[in-house]
Amino acid sequence: MFKYLTLLTILASQLFASGTIEGGEARDTLNVPAIIMFLIFVGGTLMITYWASKRTKTASDFYTAGGGITGFQNGMAIAGDYMSAASFLGISGLVYMAGYDGLIYSIGFLVGWPIILFLIAERLRNLGKYTFADVASFRLQQEPIRILAAFGAIATVILYLIAQMVGSGKLIELLFGLPYEYAVILVGVLMILYVTFGGMLATTWVQIIKAGLLLSGATFMAIAVLYHFDFSFEKLFATAIEVHDKGIDIMSPGGLVSDPVSAISLGIALMFGTAGLPHILMRFFTVSDAKEARKSVFFATGFIGYFYILTFIIGFGAIVMVLKNPAYLDLAKQAISGGSPIIGGKNMAAIHLSHAVGGDFFLGFISAVAFATILAVVSGLTLAGASAISNDLYANVIEKGVCDEAREMRVSKIATVILGIIAIGLGIAFEKQNIAFVVGLAFAIAASSNFPVLFLSMFWSKLTTRGAVIGGILGLTTAIVLVILGPIVWVDIFGNADAIFPYKYPALFSVSVAFIAIWFFSITDNSERATQDREAFEAQDIRSQTGIGAEGAVEH
Repeated sequence: MFKYLTLLTILASQLFASGTIEGGEARDTLNVPAIIMFLIFVGGTLMITYWASKRTKTASDFYTAGGGITGFQNGMAIAGDYMSAASFLGISGLVYMAGYDGLIYSIGFLVGWPIILFLIAERLRNLGKYTFADVASFRLQQEPIRILAAFGAIATVILYLIAQMVGSGKLIELLFGLPYEYAVILVGVLMILYVTFGGMLATTWVQIIKAGLLLSGATFMAIAVLYHFDFSFEKLFATAIEVHDKGIDIMSPGGLVSDPVSAISLGIALMFGTAGLPHILMRFFTVSDAKEARKSVFFATGFIGYFYILTFIIGFGAIVMVLKNPAYLDLAKQAISGGSPIIGGKNMAAIHLSHAVGGDFFLGFISAVAFATILAVVSGLTLAGASAISNDLYANVIEKGVCDEAREMRVSKIATVILGIIAIGLGIAFEKQNIAFVVGLAFAIAASSNFPVLFLSMFWSKLTTRGAVIGGILGLTTAIVLVILGPIVWVDIFGNADAIFPYKYPALFSVSVAFIAIWFFSITDNSERATQDREAFEAQDIRSQTGIGAEGAVEH
């Protein structure tokens, strides 16, 4: 494998060099510090992958790093998985554009963690083995529940991957001078290598390193901003009000989400969606027991909460230090007026600020960290998608639980390559599309299909297979249909005058549909299968709280 790592590093250098010429004309001067740091990070993480590949022998090693990750390490890795480029660049960009309202998103992303901490983490670790479908199907009929969970997971993963791939392509195109298509291909190849050769162990350490770099860089930026204002938030906010076009309005809510239905719907999507993201849930199987799972959420919540405080300071710092600096004024005006759908425009505020506070070297560091952020997230997503295909669909549905580990791992690695190719293709296809709805739809599906089935399977004794399947399908379908009929797709993409569904965020309606349908079709189910499902709850409940009981899922 080492020769492939060397070849890939050389290829990256050549691609960056080739990116300096486009159409026979020289492009902007390359950011040499950024490229050097990028190559150092890629080389380092590929060496970690090589190290991890020597220690990844079994399915448990591949899916869960053998359960040998500590609570602190897993908390750091979860933070690395969750603090995406959309969080770092997007939320600071929202604060830069709209002020206080940008904080709504960061709070929404954060409040999902107490739900995971108090309701899900311990039971998830006690009941599951590799994926959250193990938990959802513990006392219910295996095949239909695993199919539903797998498709919910795969849909969430692919939608999330589109946003990350487009983001990575735009980021590298703008910062490193590499053509968009090459940038997307490079990210896809690295993602495939991390997951295929290193599995969860390599993915975990890539996420840990990325989290450390991101938190360090964001901390330096926030301290530099506060130092500039004598560590006085009052001075920072007063100056931001003075220089921003919106004036005092940047300190008031309502600029981004003005009606209560949209606000509640957005909050539900962010809160329940977090608790239904397959790549986040999968991380709780990497620790040894429920105690370490609780520690994971505790540390992850602390790291993520601290990070979102930093993005708020960074956003206001960008308002002041970018808008007041003549060198950035044109860039700032372009940022507020628009830009690329996911990276660029207002979302480059943090990048401009990094140059303002630390010069070319720190700009290079933050640029490389932003790229590392994307690599860490796409690796976790790809592993979750591949696990859903190999463990849930192939091993437990097609092979009905009699598949040997070697064959299952081979299918998982094939699935990783296929997902990587799909991600590259969709990333290139969506380059010029407004993909804001994609992330929202991913969270809506996770909140409407994954979370209700998972939550009720652990806590409601009357849940039946029929209720879970019908409710999950209706929640999934409702979320997709309402996004298509809503303002972002129906008006902005399809070009219609008015949206059939008036709200951008469907979660309030789709989550309600899912819970009501699960409840109704469960209480009206008097079949023999339903009786077995209800009787199995007591054994599941004992195991979920104590970890003691029959190994694996209840056989049906």
